[in-house]
Amino acid sequence: PLIYWAKTSWFVRTTARQADLLAQNETIAWYPDHIKHGRFGRWLENNVDWALSRDRYWGTPLPVWRCRGCGTDTCVGSVAELSELAGHDLSDLDLHRPYVDDVTWPCRRDGCSGTVRRVPPVLDAWFDSGSMPSAQFHHPFAGDRRFEATFPADFICEAIDQTRGWFYTLLAVNTLVFGSAPYRNVVCLELLVDEQGRKMSTSKRNIIDPWQIFTGFGADALRWYFFSSGQPWTPRRVSEDGIRESTRQTLVTLWNVLGFFVTYADLDGWRPGPEADTPGSTRPESAHVLDRWVLSELDDCVAGVTAALERFDALGAATRLARFVDDLSNWYVRRSRPRFWNANDTEAHATLHRALVVASKLLAPFCPFLADELYVTLTGETSVHLTDWPEPSGASDAALAAQMAAARKLVALGRAARTDAKVRVRQPLRRALLLHPGAELGPEVLAEVASELNVKALDDIDTLSGLMSWTVVPNFRALGPRLGSKVNDVKRALAEADGSALQRQLESEGFVEVAGERLSADDVEVRAQRHEDFALAEDGGWAVALDLELDDRLRREGLARELVRSLNELRKDVGLDIADRVALAVQADDELWAALEAHRDYVMGEVLAVELVTTDSGGARRLDVDGHEVAVDVERV
Repeated sequence: PLIYWAKTSWFVRTTARQADLLAQNETIAWYPDHIKHGRFGRWLENNVDWALSRDRYWGTPLPVWRCRGCGTDTCVGSVAELSELAGHDLSDLDLHRPYVDDVTWPCRRDGCSGTVRRVPPVLDAWFDSGSMPSAQFHHPFAGDRRFEATFPADFICEAIDQTRGWFYTLLAVNTLVFGSAPYRNVVCLELLVDEQGRKMSTSKRNIIDPWQIFTGFGADALRWYFFSSGQPWTPRRVSEDGIRESTRQTLVTLWNVLGFFVTYADLDGWRPGPEADTPGSTRPESAHVLDRWVLSELDDCVAGVTAALERFDALGAATRLARFVDDLSNWYVRRSRPRFWNANDTEAHATLHRALVVASKLLAPFCPFLADELYVTLTGETSVHLTDWPEPSGASDAALAAQMAAARKLVALGRAARTDAKVRVRQPLRRALLLHPGAELGPEVLAEVASELNVKALDDIDTLSGLMSWTVVPNFRALGPRLGSKVNDVKRALAEADGSALQRQLESEGFVEVAGERLSADDVEVRAQRHEDFALAEDGGWAVALDLELDDRLRREGLARELVRSLNELRKDVGLDIADRVALAVQADDELWAALEAHRDYVMGEVLAVELVTTDSGGARRLDVDGHEVAVDVERV
C-alpha cells in the first residue's frame, strides 16, 4: 500500500516569481500553440513552491552546510568558496556523496564552537535538468562565452507530459537565475499508439520492436514515417504497413530516380561540372520546357521546405519534398526518358543531376543516411552534412508551373478516358479534344500533352455539346400530381424537341417552356449520352475526349509500339545489358510485318538493333504481340 508521510523539505519560493514566469512564457512559441495558455499556462497560473530536496543518497548534494551548535546555515556557491570555508584546496573534490559530506569546518560565529556539516538531502534531479543550459558549459566558472552564444536555445523538443517536468524546470531555474526563458520554441510530442489507436503495451502484445524495424526497413524509413505521417504533437499510429508504404512512395521512388540517372549518365559518359549543383552556376540555362519546369519546381520546393522547417512544421516540409519527388519521377523522368535513352542530352543529365543533389540536401534532416548516400554518389564529396543548406536559384516560373499543372490534369483525364474505352496506351489516336476553361497552355506544354496522351493532334473546345447528346424527359413524380393527364402532352413535346437546346436553356435560364407549361430543372430529368466515336472523361468543368476512330496507319504504328515493348521484355529475359546491341531475325504475319516495315527505324532504335531481317525458319523465341504470334531470334553483337 502507498503511505503518505509528511516530512520537512527544502523549497524554492517560485510563487514569489510567478509573474516573471508568466511573462517569460509569453515570449515562447509553442507547437501546438494551445499548450501556451492551456496545459502549460494553467500550470504556471496555479504554481506552487517547488519542493527541491530529496532524502536519497545519489544525486547532486544540496549545497547547504549547517552548524550543529547554533544552527546557522551557509549556502555555498562555488568550489572556491567551499575551499575558503574549509581552509584548504578542494579543487579535486568529487562533489558527490560521500566525499562532499566529509568537508567540515568550525563555526565562525562568535560564541559558537559547533562543527559545520552539510545537510543530508540531495537536490531533485529535475533541478539538474533545468540547469542544463548553463551547467553544460560550467557557467559562470568556465570563463568563456559559450553559454552566452547559445542562450536561449532556438528550440527544445520532448513529450507532452514534460509541461510539468523538463519544460517547467528549465523555465523556472533560468527565469529565477537569469531572468530569461532558456528556449524560444517548444515542440511537444504526443504518444505513439498501435494501428488500432491503442496505447502500446507489452501486456497487450502490441508493441513494435524497434530493432526489427531498423533491420527490416532501416532507421531512415522509420524517421521518414514519423515526419511524413502527421504532426508530431498528434497521437501517432505506428505499423509496419504504414512504414512500408511511406517508404515505397517517396524514399524508394527517389532511389529509383538515382538509379535511372546513374545508369544513363554512365552510358553516355556524362560527368557534372565543378559547380553543377550550385545556384548561379555559369552552366547555360536549358531551353527545354521540362528542364525549366522541374527547376522551377525545385526552387519552389527549396523555398517551401525551408519555410516549413523554420516554423517547425516538419509535416509540411516532408509533404512538399515528397510532392517534388513524385513530380520528378512521375512527370519529369517519365516525359524525359527519350532524352536520356541513346540521345546524350547533356542538359537533361545536368538538370536531373542538380535536382537530385538539391533533393538530397533537403532530405538530410529527415533521412541522414539515405541523403548522404545520394549526395556522395552524385558529387563524390565527403558528406551532405558538411554542405550548406540550399537556397532558391531564381528559376521559379509561376506561369509555367500553372501551365504544367493544367497539362497534368488534362493528361490524367485523357488516361481515364483511355481506360474507360479499353484502348491501350501504346495505340496512337488521331486527336484529343480539350476543354480547360481559364487555363492557357503554350505550344511546348501542349506538345508534352499530345505526346503523353499519344495523339497526333490537340483541339481546344469551348463546350461538350458536340460530344454529347441530351434527352429531356418528365419527372413524373414531380409533374404527375400537378398536371394530371396533361403530363403525357408534356412527355410528347419533350420527345419531339431538341434535347441539347433544352439542356442549354435549362443550364442558362433555369426553366423551359413546353406544351404551354413552364418546367424547372426539378420538373424534368436530363439524360446525357456520349458520342460513340469518342472516349470522354470530365472533372470539375474540365474534359478530354479521345477520337477512337482508327485507320490503317494508326493501327500499324500501334502494332510497332507493342512490338517494341515485347522485344525489350525479351532483351531482359535473355540477360542482355541495357547498352547491348543486337541482331534480330523476325518471322511475323503480313499485318505485323507491314507495321514493322513502316516503322523499321523506330523499332531498331528502341531495341538497339543493328540488323533486322525476316526469316521463314521460325525463331527460338515466341512472342504474342497484340494477338499476333511472332517468332524471334536475338543475338548480341
